[in-house]
Amino acid sequence: MPDYRRNRVAGGSYFFTVNLLDRRADLLVAEIDALRAAVRETRLLRPFHINAWVVLPDHLHCLWTLPDGDADFPIRWQMIKARFSHRVAPARNRRASLVRKREAGIWQRRYWEHTIRDNADFAAHMDYIHFNPVKHGLAAHPAAWPYSSFRHCVAHGVYAEDWTVVDVALTEAGERQSEKMVG
Repeated sequence: MPDYRRNRVAGGSYFFTVNLLDRRADLLVAEIDALRAAVRETRLLRPFHINAWVVLPDHLHCLWTLPDGDADFPIRWQMIKARFSHRVAPARNRRASLVRKREAGIWQRRYWEHTIRDNADFAAHMDYIHFNPVKHGLAAHPAAWPYSSFRHCVAHGVYAEDWTVVDVALTEAGERQSEKMVG
């Protein structure tokens, strides 16, 4: 098994992209309550602050800040994925290797991780997360997508209600080829 290098910063902020194994599926929005429960239960055992989150049919993006002295985001993702998988039916037509390993065949094994470097990087990833439903043609405006922290951010003064992507370097955020896939 390869030894992936992870940039772990205790108390750091991280951007993640996590995908379903079947990228044509809509399981994440169809089973949103199961995903929310998995996150909630994981946060009780392994706290982290959610700065931003968007759930799309086949993938999600989020921005977390870990507690001081804690850099263990992999265990949190392992717990979230496992808790979600136990709440939903296993994927149909699982490969024999997945059945042998007792894997549900729901998630891609790895995920994208990016350690936030500074305030500009944080802001760019926040914008990327909230613009993502528009980018994928799922909503005309970030506020129109129901599975996003955008409205929460508006309520807390992070964004104006009529926020639009103007002069935002979205190409500097999100899933880039230079990111390390870990997990």
